[in-house]
Amino acid sequence: MARQSDEFRMAWSSLSGGASDTGWQTISVAPSGLLELSAGRRAPDNAEALLVGFPCIRLAAADKLPEGQGFAMERASPEDKNMLWLALTRKAPGNVDLFMDMVCNVTGALDEAVSAGATAEKLLRVFIGRVGAWQEFMRKGMQALSPEAEIGLVGELSVLLHIIAVGVPALVAVEGWVGPLDGVQDFVLGTGALEVKSTLSTAGFPARIGSLDQLDDAVRQPLFVIGQRLQQVATGMRLPDLVDTARAIVNDDSGALSALDDRLVAACYFDAHADRYSRRFFASDIAVIEVDDNFPRLTTGRVPIGIVKATYDIDLDKVPGHRTSIATALKEMGAI
Repeated sequence: MARQSDEFRMAWSSLSGGASDTGWQTISVAPSGLLELSAGRRAPDNAEALLVGFPCIRLAAADKLPEGQGFAMERASPEDKNMLWLALTRKAPGNVDLFMDMVCNVTGALDEAVSAGATAEKLLRVFIGRVGAWQEFMRKGMQALSPEAEIGLVGELSVLLHIIAVGVPALVAVEGWVGPLDGVQDFVLGTGALEVKSTLSTAGFPARIGSLDQLDDAVRQPLFVIGQRLQQVATGMRLPDLVDTARAIVNDDSGALSALDDRLVAACYFDAHADRYSRRFFASDIAVIEVDDNFPRLTTGRVPIGIVKATYDIDLDKVPGHRTSIATALKEMGAI
């Protein structure tokens, strides 16, 4: 659960007078278990920042920290302590209210991980992972989901629930869901991958292929396309219902729950927008098709030299090939 904003807002307000010298001004806020937290401003730009102190941890100089539209993460040394301090700082063009939402969400994720008994090393991964999810959210436009994106997320969450139901451990399944993190395919599990396509169409099954890499099995084999036909029905599940179901299923695994929330943020889903997703869906049909030599596709090795980028549509109803089940596909991938 996200923290309340008052503690950060009051701290930043008390530091807003600015300072003549360069460097950090900080005020401690409620710590998160092993971690020390401070609200801060750094002269001369006076930008708001969240500073997190991790005890007895080092980062290699080559380790890359997330940076997005409106924020930056950097190493900081506001106090002389044997701690790794990381600062999440608002960039000058960044929206203050959105940055506040980000800080409350990130610190809430740390609080939940602390409650689950996470080590300092795990807390560092949670922090960087959640900030990285916000990086994806800001890159994608920082808006509630479009109707098409809503259908896409419904489809991916439905498949995630199937994957866990047939025996893939929750943490493995959620961490394998890389679509929201800008993965080439939606799920990477075992040696293979799954690409999920969902539609409301009753005439054919249109599927948009976004790149020459999406159906290329040169790197991961076997590769399957999962086509899920949805219907809008009064007894179906809304997107927030699927989110709640997924959270309930992984709730006993703090790592899986944190990874799930990272992916929801990266996919531009926030609980505050839940009332915008009123449509109820039911999966009326699902097809799992292996991408083999007979599957119609464009890849780098299947287009004329000189073509380096392509987006195209296929009709999954017309695609030749043997239909199988998600469980069988996962077995062939070595995931179960």
